[in-house]
Amino acid sequence: MSAPRTASGIRILVVIAALIIIIAGLKAAAAIVVPFLLAVFVVILVAPWYFWMQRKGVPSALSLLVIVAALLALGIFGASFFTATVNSFVRNLPQYQTILTQQVSEATGWLEARGVEVPEDAFNQALDTQKLFAYARTIAGSVTILLSNGFVITLVAIFILLEAARLPGKIRNLPGMTDRRWDDFLGIVGNVRQYMAMKTVMSLLTAVLVGSMLWLLDVDYPILLAVLAFLLNFVPSIGSIIAAIPGILLALILQGLGDATICAIGYIIINVGVSNFLEPKYMGKGLGISPMIIIVSLFLWGWILGPVGMLLSVPLTMTIKVALESNPRTRSIAFLLSDGVPMQDEQQEKAGR
Repeated sequence: MSAPRTASGIRILVVIAALIIIIAGLKAAAAIVVPFLLAVFVVILVAPWYFWMQRKGVPSALSLLVIVAALLALGIFGASFFTATVNSFVRNLPQYQTILTQQVSEATGWLEARGVEVPEDAFNQALDTQKLFAYARTIAGSVTILLSNGFVITLVAIFILLEAARLPGKIRNLPGMTDRRWDDFLGIVGNVRQYMAMKTVMSLLTAVLVGSMLWLLDVDYPILLAVLAFLLNFVPSIGSIIAAIPGILLALILQGLGDATICAIGYIIINVGVSNFLEPKYMGKGLGISPMIIIVSLFLWGWILGPVGMLLSVPLTMTIKVALESNPRTRSIAFLLSDGVPMQDEQQEKAGR
């Protein structure tokens, strides 16, 4: 084997080993990394408002005070109101489980009375209420942990904002920061900001529509379920499906099969309308990432960082893809992550021709 091939093989092994160490470190430090990442994305969302107020002549101190006050109010409200609501929901889970088990037994009796032979425990095996409500309790616990960290996330975001005015200059003056790398950095921030801003708007619209539908159907906890729809709308492909299950089940338990059917149809109309019509129109035809990579990244980041990793899987993958595009040595890897659309350099070359 020639020396260049040996060196190339060693380099690949070193890169793989480094990736394994980084992934293991992120997984071990998830409790610290997750609030920091959430704070960074919060800052990416609110920073334009901060700089906009400065351009309008508002003093920097006052601009920061307005943003900090808004973040603190939102953090305190979320950590108190929604934590109490989630705890109330968890307390009512045994009652909901009892009602659903009774409904399953009544459905089995109704079918048997009409000559339909139902195998013993067929419904219980198909719809294991204990596992179902244990899963609901787990989700509620995850939401509680996320909301309880809201105040910490807000504080971290505030301290990042305190450096917001000086941070770009510091990064620009780092050793080895060329014009090309600076443009790549701005591209990463811009892409993530655009995606997060538009996805937040679409998720907020989904939450408002879901909450209004559940309120009209007189389903318990419409605000909590709307917040769940808002959060899970950031999870690609499966998020909207997971968010619909608790609402449909509560409608079935509290209102019966008719309203549960209406609720299911409403979820389908809302999610299909927002995801398939509004999002492509205002966010572009695609994210520049292969659909297969989106699914893989969803489970990978979920395994590394937990439920929050699934929420942030797309922006994190977008960041990695743009960073790989900026280096000629890793550009081929970025192309493998893409959806086949020509990358930045190729697009610029075509535009210049």
